[in-house]
This record gives sequence, C-alpha cells and structure tokens, in this order.
Amino acid sequence: MTSILERAEGALIGLAIGDALGMPTQQLSRQAVAQRWGAITTFEAPDPAHPLAHGLRAGSVTDDTELALMLARHLVARRGAIDARHLAAELVEWEDGMRARGSHDLLGPSTKAAVEAVASGTPVTESGRFGATNGAAMRIAAVGIANDFDSIPRLVDAVVAASAVTHNTGVALSGAAAVAAAVSAGIEGATFEQAAAVAGDAAREGSSRGHWVAAGDVARRIGVAVALGSTDDIARGERDIYELIGTSLATQESVPAAFGLLALHDGDPWLACLAAASLGGDSDTIGAMAGAIGGALRGVDGFPHQARRTVLEVNSFGATEFRDLAAALLELR
Repeated sequence: MTSILERAEGALIGLAIGDALGMPTQQLSRQAVAQRWGAITTFEAPDPAHPLAHGLRAGSVTDDTELALMLARHLVARRGAIDARHLAAELVEWEDGMRARGSHDLLGPSTKAAVEAVASGTPVTESGRFGATNGAAMRIAAVGIANDFDSIPRLVDAVVAASAVTHNTGVALSGAAAVAAAVSAGIEGATFEQAAAVAGDAAREGSSRGHWVAAGDVARRIGVAVALGSTDDIARGERDIYELIGTSLATQESVPAAFGLLALHDGDPWLACLAAASLGGDSDTIGAMAGAIGGALRGVDGFPHQARRTVLEVNSFGATEFRDLAAALLELR
C-alpha cells in the first residue's frame, strides 16, 4: 500500500518530471512538436534556437519546479505561514540569480508585474490584482501537501495566502485551488475521480476570492476536460483537449488541460506528462501540474525509476531532497 509520504514525495518529484518533459516543447505548437519529435516518449533536449530553453540538457527543470520548491521551503521555514512581502523578495532574488547565469527562463508575466509593483511600494494586498495566468497553480502543490481538504474554505484560505501577492484574481485562485485540492485529496488516497470532484469544489470556492477578471469558469472547464478525456480514443482525446480546452498559459486553459490528460490516461501521471509534452503550448506547466496531481494519486512509483533518477541527477537534486521536503510539509498538515 502506498504511504502518504510516498504520495507527497510523488507530488513533488512528479511536478519536476512533468516540467522537465515539457521543457523542450514549451511555446511550440502540437504540429511543430510532432514534426520534430513525433510523440514525446522520454526527456529531450530543446532545439538550439528555442527562445527560452536553448542550451538546457534533457531532463532539466524550469521555473515551474524551482518556484514550487521555493514556496515549499517558504512554508516549511515559517511553519505553514506566508510572509507575502518576503515571498516577493525571494521571487526577485531568484530572477536576479537566473539572469546572472544567463538564463532566459525568468518570471512569468503576472509574477513579474506583481513583484515590480511590490518593489515600487504597492501594498501586497493589491500587487496581484491583475495576475490571471497559471503561475499560482504551477507552484501550489506544497500547499496541497501541507493542508487537508476537510474544509474547502480553509484550504482555499491557504491557497490565497500563498498566491495573492502575484495572482489575486478569481480565475488564478480558482485554478491554484483546484490543483492544491487535488494534490491534498490524492495524498490521502483518493481516486482520480474523487480528486477531480474535490478540485471542482475548491475551484468554485477560489473563483469567489480576489479580483474579478473576464475569464472562463475553471471548475466547469475542468468538468468539460475530464469528460473529453473519458474516452478510449487517445488520439481523439488529446486532439480535443488541445483544440477545445487549450494549452496556453491562461489558467482557464492549462489547469483543465492537466485534469483532462489525467482522465485520458486513467490517472497515470507518467503517460499524462508525456501527453502534455507532446501537445506543446505551455507544456512544461501543464506537465508540472499533471505530474503533481498524478504523483499524489499514485506515489513515486507512478513514474519510472529511471525518470526519477534522471531528474535528480541532471538538476543536482539530493537523493532524498524531495522526500525530506515532503516529510517536512506533512508535519504541517
């Protein structure tokens, strides 16, 4: 039987695996991915001309994993509390370090605008009022590990605390709440169907928080994506998710897409992450979210041993780094 620690560790390393699989195909169309690689079946290196990822080794993670781990460590260091101003400073420090190393993979548009606003004196209660993209959802897995889902409003409170400094809009909080709730349910042993239902409840609660922006309803779009994924025709399901749900960095596309791909592959996180990488678009983030949710559902053994080893070695993670962080987060739960 898979333990809660194995599921929590699976959520964290699954996020990294999905991110690394999608790294070379981010910002590419599905057609371009197919022309270059066919279907993604393993870690690949990006083309030399890739605008963000050029020069990275196959198996390298991106900002999705690094910022998710940053938030996880922030939670552990503060015993589950969030210091929004300090978190904003950590984001700026991270980007400065990336820029100094010559990386082109920097903060996303919503996060960048928010941290600049904080630096210029905008209150942290207002800095994220226009953040509608998926940056909050991509880094939220640790909140799902650290908080139970017995009370959806209380779980969403934790999501808001971790997200509002950069993404204080109903749509962004809705997407982040959905991912956190699915991870939280998954590590308690929920099935995919149960986790998706909890995610829908959390998404509805999250949509009532923060500032309103015009966007599709995340909870309803998760339902549509799961329905599209509930087919035995894998090729048709992937096409429908790509064309009808979308794979952009918009929260209302990428979060439902992650759920749809998990539905299409019966909750198998490795297959869902491969599918995310093959679809292109914001493939690293969709893969990261699918990997985090699927990893929570299946545990570390939901991913091939060699895939886990590759991500650890290529990115110089410690052998027990994900497990140790998962255990520290579970102490907060």
